[in-house]
Amino acid sequence: MLRIAQMKKVLLLLLLALLFVGWLGHRNFIATHATVASPNGVVRLNFFIQRGQLNYAVTFSNKPVIGLSPMNLTVDGRNLSEGVRFEARQSYQRNEHYATRGVHSSATDHCNGMTIMVGQGATQYTLEARVFDDGIAFRTIVPGATDASRVPDEATVFTLPEGATVWYHGLAGHYEGSYKQKQIADVTNGEWAAPPLTFQLPDGNGYASITEAVLKDYAGMAFQADGNDGFVTRLGHAQPVNNPFLHDYSEADAKRLAIPASVTGTITTPWRVVMVGADLNTMVNCDIPTSLSPPPDAQLFPNGINTDWIKPGRAVWCWLDGGQRTPEGMKEFSRMAGELGFEYTVVDAYWDEWTDEEIRDLVEYSKTNGVGIWLWRHGRDVQDAAERRAFFKRCHDLGVVGVKLDAFSHESKEFIDLYQACYRDAAEFHLMLDIHGSDKPTGETRTWPNELTREGIYGLEHHKNMTNDWARHNTTLPFARYLAGPGDYTPLIFGPARNDTSWAHQIATTVVFTSPLLCYAANPKSILDNPAVDMIKTIPPEWDETIVLPPSEIGKLAIFARRNGDTWFLAVLNGPEPRDVQIPLKFLGDGSYDAVMVMDQLDNPAAVKKENRSCKSGDTLSVSLRAGGGFVARFIKTAQ
Repeated sequence: MLRIAQMKKVLLLLLLALLFVGWLGHRNFIATHATVASPNGVVRLNFFIQRGQLNYAVTFSNKPVIGLSPMNLTVDGRNLSEGVRFEARQSYQRNEHYATRGVHSSATDHCNGMTIMVGQGATQYTLEARVFDDGIAFRTIVPGATDASRVPDEATVFTLPEGATVWYHGLAGHYEGSYKQKQIADVTNGEWAAPPLTFQLPDGNGYASITEAVLKDYAGMAFQADGNDGFVTRLGHAQPVNNPFLHDYSEADAKRLAIPASVTGTITTPWRVVMVGADLNTMVNCDIPTSLSPPPDAQLFPNGINTDWIKPGRAVWCWLDGGQRTPEGMKEFSRMAGELGFEYTVVDAYWDEWTDEEIRDLVEYSKTNGVGIWLWRHGRDVQDAAERRAFFKRCHDLGVVGVKLDAFSHESKEFIDLYQACYRDAAEFHLMLDIHGSDKPTGETRTWPNELTREGIYGLEHHKNMTNDWARHNTTLPFARYLAGPGDYTPLIFGPARNDTSWAHQIATTVVFTSPLLCYAANPKSILDNPAVDMIKTIPPEWDETIVLPPSEIGKLAIFARRNGDTWFLAVLNGPEPRDVQIPLKFLGDGSYDAVMVMDQLDNPAAVKKENRSCKSGDTLSVSLRAGGGFVARFIKTAQ
C-alpha cells in the first residue's frame, strides 16, 4: 500500500509539472501572439513576435490574404518593431451608421478592435487594429512630448499569397497611371506601385486591395516590390520624383521633399488597410477608409455632408473638347449647362487674366441658368497661408461655389499638410473642392465633406497617351482606383479622344465612375446634339445603392446596378473583346418598370440604339456588346 501511495504521489507531481510547463508555454504564446477577428469571424488579423520581430498576417475564410510579413516602423532611425514584447491589450467593438456620399448614401462602421501596448526596452507605444467583415486596418501610435520633433519612416511588407493576380500602376505619372495585370511571381524587385493595389486570391478565394486611411500629419504611402511576392511601404520622401511634379515644380523642391519630414508630438501613422471580399460587389461597397475617418467638425459642417452650401452636381468644362475660353464663351457653357439640367461650370486656368467684374458677371449670369461657377487654381498659389486665404475669400465674395486645385503631385508630409490646410480654409469660406494632380483618397470625404472629388486617376485628359487600351483600363478602374474613393476621371467624350470605346461605353462611364462632382469632358453642345441626351440629362452624381453584378471581371467587364431614390440605372462597360451577356434584373423591386435603354450599334461605335420596354425583377436582359462597348438603362417604376 505504501508503494502504491508513493507512486500516486510521483505521478501527481509529474502531472503538475507538465501542467506548469504547458501553462508557461501558453502564457508565452499569449505574450507573443494576438488575434483580432471580424464580427462574423471570417476575417482575421494576427500579430506575431518571432525572435523579437513584430510580424502580422491576414486570413479570409482561413485562406491567406497577406502572408506572414514583417512590420517596420522607425523613429529617428531606430526600428521600433525589433526586440519588442506585447504588454497590456484591450478589446473593443464599434457598430454605428453614418451618412456617406458616392457609392451609397448610408454606411456602417462595424468592427472588432484591439489596442496592444508594445514594449521595447523602456519605450512603450500602441499598436491598434480593427477588423471588419470586409477587411482589416492597423496603425501605430508613438507618444511624444508636444514640443519634441522626431522623424518617422516605414518599411512594412505586404506579402501576397503565391498564385495571386495583381493589378497596379507605377509612379511615373504620380497617381495617374495605366494599370497592368501580372501574376505576383512575375512582379520584379524594385517595381513601384500606387495604392490601392488590388489582387485576386488564388483558386477563386476572393479579392483584396491594399491602401491607407486617415492620411494627415504624415507622408503618404506607396509600394515597392521586393521580388519575393511582397510590396514594401515607401513614404513620400522615398518615392521617385514623378513627371507631373517636375513639370510644375523645381529640382530644388524635389531635393527638399526627399528629406524625411519630422512630426511634432505624438506620431500617429495612417491606418494601413486591406479590403477583402468574396466578390467584386463586396469590394466596391467597402466603407473601411471612411469608417476609420473622424466625422466632420460640427462647427464647420453643422449638418455634416448635408450642410447647405455643399451640393453634389454635374459640371461642364472647357478643356478637352473645344469652346471659347473667354467670359462670353463660359456664359455660353453655363447656358448649355442649364439646358442640360447640370449644376455647375468649371472654369479652368484661362480665367486668371479676367477682372473681378468679369468673373462676377459670369457668376450672376450663370445663376440665372441655375448654374454655379468653379475656378481652377495651381497648387503653387495656395502654399502660402495668407495668399491661400485671400484667394478663397475672393472666390467667396465673387459668388464662386468651388475651387479646382491642381498640381498636388507629391506625397511628402509638406503636401499632405497643405491638403489639410486647404480643406479647413475652404470650409471657412464655404467653398467646395476638387483636387487634381493628387494622391489617392484616404477617407477625407467623411471628415471634409467639402471635398467632393479628386483626380489621382488616369482619366480622359490622357487620351493622347493611351490610344487603344481604354476599354481594358476603364473596366479595371472600378475595382482598383475607385475602391479608395471618388475619382475625377472627367468622363464622356464623343469625338476621336474616345479611341477604342463606343458612344455607349462613354455614356456608361458616367454611371459606373463615382464622382459627386461629375465633370463632363465633352463640349456641352456635343451632349445636347447626341441622340442619347435625354438619358444623359437624368444620370445623377451620387447614389443611394450600388450592386456589382456577375459576370463582372477586372479588366474585362463591369456591370453596375445603381439606385438614386426610386430610380435604378444599369450600366455596362465592356473590355477589349466583344461579348453577349445575360443580366437578371433581380435588383428591381416588385411591380413593373418603364425602361429606357441606350446600347451599342454593333456596326458603328460612333452611334447608339435606343429602346423602350417594360421590365420586371424576374426578367433577364440580353445585351450584345461590341469590343470597347457599353450599355445604359434607366428603370422607373410604373404608376399603379
